[in-house]
Amino acid sequence: MIPRVEDKSSEFISIFHEQSGWNLARVKFFVLIISALCKVQTVGFEKLATAFDSHASTSSSIRRIQRFMASYMLDTDLIAKLIFRLLPHKPPFRLAMDRTNWKFGQQNINVLVLAVVYHGVAFPLMFSMLPKFGNSNTAERIALLERFIRLFGIQALDCLTADREFVGEKWMKYLNGNNIRYHIRIRENFWVLQPHNGKLVKASWLFADLPFNGCRVNCRILYLNNQLCYLSASKGKNKEGKPELQVIASFSKPEEALEVYKERW
Repeated sequence: MIPRVEDKSSEFISIFHEQSGWNLARVKFFVLIISALCKVQTVGFEKLATAFDSHASTSSSIRRIQRFMASYMLDTDLIAKLIFRLLPHKPPFRLAMDRTNWKFGQQNINVLVLAVVYHGVAFPLMFSMLPKFGNSNTAERIALLERFIRLFGIQALDCLTADREFVGEKWMKYLNGNNIRYHIRIRENFWVLQPHNGKLVKASWLFADLPFNGCRVNCRILYLNNQLCYLSASKGKNKEGKPELQVIASFSKPEEALEVYKERW
């Protein structure tokens, strides 16, 4: 039997009350906001107020939202722990790190996000605002990942996936040094060093004979940015329909890299 909306709200209130330590009135109001967000899919106060499951007038609900937003600073660690508690499966989790940039007028809103990947859906768990335009740096990435570890423990992390922005010697050294399993896409023109023969080659050369729709793991460990890793690759079509090589760097279990990395899409 599918639970009624009221049953789901009651369960959410119970969980959030336990997790937050807030008084019940504030918890119920917060759940009203979340429920309204799901209905109207906008953060506009007026539309949110019209979607409240309450007997209060719309104008009264708007004033309540305004007072709440003006007087209370949300604890993002608390929100992360709540989302963690409500996830549809149990840890360890496959995480995806990504960055998104929005424009609000002339203002850039640059956000670094860590999400839990589950059955083709990414649940944003925590984020940090970058006070700049462009890529994140190693310190910002480490800070976000260590925040996850501080809240949930290293045992809650199965592996990390990320795209071609998230490479670099210091970053990979941190991941390798902390035994954090990862599957990170790299540019196919990256140079890698083969320890068995001392040769420096482009990553794409290792998969030059890979057929279209083919995939392969390079069984020899390599140096990428002076850090040891394994490479695997697949060849498919890009958005323009042209052949494209996708190369993934992994700390361990490279045989899982292509399948796991696919989930982050």
